[in-house]
This record gives sequence, C-alpha cells and structure tokens, in this order.
Amino acid sequence: MRFLRREMFTAAALLNWAPKLKARDKGPYGGRSIYTRMLGIRPIVPCRGHTTAFGGSLMPEEVLRAMNEANDYFVDLVELQRAAGKRIAEIMKTEAAVVSAGSFSAMLLGCAACLTGTDKQKIEALPHPTWPKREVLIQKAHRIYYDRAYRAAGAIVREFETKAEFERAINPETTVMLAALASTEQNPKPGVMTVREYVDLGKKHGIPVLVDAASELPPSTNMTRFAAMGADLVVISGGKGVLGPQSSGMLAGRKDLIEAALMHSSPNPNIGRGMKVGKEEIIGLLVALERYHNLDHDSVQESWNRKARYMAEALQGIPGFTAKYRINPQGFGEVRIDWDRKVIPLGGKEAATKLYDGDPRLMYYDDDEGGVLQTRSMKDGDEILAVRILARFFRENARKA
Repeated sequence: MRFLRREMFTAAALLNWAPKLKARDKGPYGGRSIYTRMLGIRPIVPCRGHTTAFGGSLMPEEVLRAMNEANDYFVDLVELQRAAGKRIAEIMKTEAAVVSAGSFSAMLLGCAACLTGTDKQKIEALPHPTWPKREVLIQKAHRIYYDRAYRAAGAIVREFETKAEFERAINPETTVMLAALASTEQNPKPGVMTVREYVDLGKKHGIPVLVDAASELPPSTNMTRFAAMGADLVVISGGKGVLGPQSSGMLAGRKDLIEAALMHSSPNPNIGRGMKVGKEEIIGLLVALERYHNLDHDSVQESWNRKARYMAEALQGIPGFTAKYRINPQGFGEVRIDWDRKVIPLGGKEAATKLYDGDPRLMYYDDDEGGVLQTRSMKDGDEILAVRILARFFRENARKA
C-alpha cells in the first residue's frame, strides 16, 4: 500500500515518541475527558464497531444541535411519535414505524403487538397472556441473547434445529410470530434459514415475521431490504450505524402492528411504559436518519478502509507479529492480527485484557488466536494512536533475541 509521505512521517514520529509520552500528552484518552475529570473513568481507544456496552457510536454535531434545540420546547409525545414514524416509514419503505428506546425495546414492542393487536384487554394483560396464541418460533441458528425481549413481552419462545421441524411446529392457533435474525445472512451456512425463507413461511401460514436487523448497517441497503422481502416488522438500531442516540431504535412494518406497538409504548401506561424515549431522542434520531439517508456510503466506508489499510501497513515489522488488511462480510475493511507465541508469549485474550487495562486503554475484537481491528468508530487520528499503542505493546512483549 502506498500512503502520503506526510501520513507515514507522522506515524513514524509518533511511534518513535511512544516511550516518552506521559498521560497529559494523550489528550482525552489520558485524563482530559469528562468521564475522567468527573468520575475517574478512563475512555477507550476504539478498534471495534458500534457496541452498546462500550458507548455505541458517536453522534454528529448536527444531531447534538438538533437535540439541544428540541430541549427548548414541549410537545405532545403521541403526535411526535406519529409524525416521526411517518418519516421513518418513508425512508424504510414500510407502512408505518415507531421510535423505541433501543432495539431490545423495539423487539419487545413488536412481539407485544403480535400478541395483542389493538385489543385493549389483551394489552392490559401483558406480560401474562392467558390465550393460547402466544408462541414465538425461532430456528436455533437465529437465536441470540437479545431474543429474551420476546419472553419479556409475555411470549413463549420455541426453538427448532431444522427448517422442517420449524415448519411442522407452525400452528395458526398457537403461533403468534416467527423471529428471524438478519446477521445470519453475513455468513450463510447449510441448513440455516434465510430471512426470505422465514418470510415465505410466514406468508404461507399467515403468521407475522419480525426481523432483528439491529446492527446490520452497513450495508445501507439493509434499511429497506427486509421490508421489501415482505417482513411484517423490522428492527434497526437508532444508534450504531445510523449514529443517532444510542438509546433509540426503530420498529417499522405493517400499519396495524405498528398501531398496536404505539398503544403498548410510552407515554401509555402499558408494557412499554418503562422504555421511554424522550422528545430530544426522537428528534436526534430523525436528524441522524435523514443524514444517513443522504450520505455517500461508498465514501464513508472508504474513509474506514483508508484507516484500516494505514494500520495494517504501519504495524508491519514487529517481530513475530502479523497484520493483514481484508474486506469483511459486511463489505468494509478491517485488520486481522495474529502473532507467533514463540516470539510473543501471550494468548489472544490475555493480550486483549492487557491492552484494555493499559494506558491509554484500547479495545478490539479478540479471540484465542489474535483479533480483528476495525476503524468505523474512530475519530480522525485515533488510528495513529492505536498503532502507537499496539506497536509498543507487542514490541515490549516480544522475547528478546
């Protein structure tokens, strides 16, 4: 790879200065962040994607400005939800939509809508339905810990290994929803149902299909892809790839089911009451979504790829250590790192733990063999700091010749 001379000179200079840097020279990562000043918590140099447990994503300035302006006024939350849902539905190409308090909330509200429809007595009964039609069917390969949202709504989740077992279990008298996980399509495996197969079964048997696509941006086409297939409900995070408030999400789909979801959600005193989404978050999400809708996604991904290519190149020459640039199943660049245990006597997770506990602390996708570095959560310049930290760490831990 060829890089601008200035970029490589800057990187080399930083690597040479690494041993001399003190905490005060590390900017926000070394003591100047609000988290450190107020609470003594050290922020993390992010070499991974948008993960809720570590803060999600960074909101753009226009989103923050919009939320600040939204704070200056009072509005009718039901009116706001309906108006916001109309615009979200236009972008996602569905009949209707609602803003939720994150994707888990959207999954719960979607399941609750399937359980009750707009029947007020049934809505009041949740999370303890007394009627037989309360089973959510899911193929084992589509299961993830977040699908407990369906149980939280009051449903019984039934899991099946094969498509044949799955279809045999569908019963219009007891089956209320079919639950699919969009991420299974990143690495298709034999015997694992596709979302389209889920949709086809749902249409065949008259059962709604909910697709959890919470973190499936990029590619940007996933914003409309699953609804276009015929999915009845689609869940997408309002944070993560959209870069809206991390505590927001979107549930989009059939008009009748979204109407039921609205009845379940705050400010109504029903099962979604505790999953409040504020007026500021709704506006922030809308501004972020409009921004995302108008982005040049190829250019955005190339900015991630450029950082990843730089990191792979700058991490060459460390004894026993390899860094390889590659394109992942989501279509953007990342760096695979591995090392020879005879030269660098650290396990994969051991190295990740030490880097996470370091100063500055750094985090990436670790595994037993090594790990993966991603750049989509980085601010400009973070890639240079990350290279400095990684290069110093693995050089210091290499056996001396």
